[in-house]
Amino acid sequence: MDPVELSLFASRIRAVCDEMGAQLQRAAFSPNVRDRLDFSCAVFDAQGALCAQAAHIPVHLGSMAYAMTDIVRMLEWAPGDMVMLNDPFLGGTHLPDVTMVAPLFEAGRLMGFVANRAHHADIGAETPGSMPVSRSLAEEGILIPPTHVARQGQVLDEVLEAVTRATRNPRDAAGDFAAQLAANRRGLERLSALVRAMGVAGYGRALEALQDYGERLALHALARIPDGAYRFEDVLDDDGLGHADIPIRVCVRAEAGRVEVDFTGTASQVAGNLNCPLSVTAAGVYYVFRCLMPAQTPACAGSFRPITLRAAPGSLLHARRPAAVAAGNVETSTRVVDVLLGALAQALPEAIPAASHGSMNNVAMGASGDAPWGYYETLGGGMGAGPRGGSWSGVQTHMTNTRNTPVEVLELRHPLRIRRYALRRGSGGAGRRPGGDGLVREYEFLEAAEFTLLTERRRHAPWGLAGGAPGRPGANFLNDRPLPGKVHGRVRPGDRLRIETPGGGGWGRPPADDGDDPGMNDDRGMS
Repeated sequence: MDPVELSLFASRIRAVCDEMGAQLQRAAFSPNVRDRLDFSCAVFDAQGALCAQAAHIPVHLGSMAYAMTDIVRMLEWAPGDMVMLNDPFLGGTHLPDVTMVAPLFEAGRLMGFVANRAHHADIGAETPGSMPVSRSLAEEGILIPPTHVARQGQVLDEVLEAVTRATRNPRDAAGDFAAQLAANRRGLERLSALVRAMGVAGYGRALEALQDYGERLALHALARIPDGAYRFEDVLDDDGLGHADIPIRVCVRAEAGRVEVDFTGTASQVAGNLNCPLSVTAAGVYYVFRCLMPAQTPACAGSFRPITLRAAPGSLLHARRPAAVAAGNVETSTRVVDVLLGALAQALPEAIPAASHGSMNNVAMGASGDAPWGYYETLGGGMGAGPRGGSWSGVQTHMTNTRNTPVEVLELRHPLRIRRYALRRGSGGAGRRPGGDGLVREYEFLEAAEFTLLTERRRHAPWGLAGGAPGRPGANFLNDRPLPGKVHGRVRPGDRLRIETPGGGGWGRPPADDGDDPGMNDDRGMS
């Protein structure tokens, strides 16, 4: 294709995803989708290869990119179909993330798919917020295998009702499902218009050119990594069930723009819910290498062709059913990013930042009984500093890209009061470029309720680079009493839950430090 035409095509197909996201946000009921923007939208070709995605949630989109081909082959597709699923071992992430997939047919020919994934604050787990300290997948909520939710354009209400009835807020759940259906309809309209304008053959040629262009850009960018093998390891604090210091090890082998990411030596899957389906692990890997590519690199399958992934079945990063996975999607995926950055810092020291806060700092809460409610949010922290950038404070980093829930919305919708919401000054690591600070968020419960915390970097600090100091670990408190990183509890009216999130690692030796150790300032190993 002519380069200008290819650029326009890339922008137009990306715009389909952007418009789907805008539709989903406007139509959603829950703060989780409408305010926090915990959703993602993408376009795939007829074989399930990623063609375009909006700048939504990296862990959603990377996992869909890895697993969509299997979902496509699994079903017979017809015009007007729509399928939903949340099975983590069939391309999902964890049960609260429900995916809707719809095929596009033109002139009787399957041209591709649109898909969106949204996090539902309650998916029927025993604990409010559906992010329990779980031991098996069955404890985490309703499992939805690939299931038709529409046929020939007609929504199957009984299918949706079976899911919404199991949640604590059926109204919000039904509204968010309706928004997901509407987003896919909008995507089909816009994608159909694009195919008709270009013709079936022209659209197919454009997709092929886009994938090849993505591969060329990726090969050129990854060729900056000097040939060799780069190893690193880090640990997760614990799984909440007595297993501590859980190692994740990686070896990145680079040769002529192609990379192999090998997680041999990583811990076996654990009793708690830190386990990752391979699709989630792939999302973390894709994200890191996408950050090394130029901004104009299309978010398509071709851009990931030079990357191969190895993780042993039954390991933490390639867990087998029915392993619990609720925190694998949010916490372990973030540590996958950390170990890859640690390895690449040896090869590209001027391009890689120190570790960011390293946790999505998951807070779930709510109540059952006569007036049930459920709420879930992730909290930002300090961004790791790099030689030229980073160091932002109180932000979401890496595998998440959500906003915070505005205090006004939270207090209007739920029996909660925010007593404090501020930056955690001094929590970023010292350095020539200091790490960003974490934040403090304190909730006061106005009614009896339950809460669950799934948090990391409470024992092991985010590491610094090039002589920079580590960030300060996070901490959790109930009425000023320290809490573990992963815990479920009950509260009474007036109780206060305070979350202090970690700071980011610093980069470079502080000006007043005349020491001569230029390496990583933490106890994680690098070779």
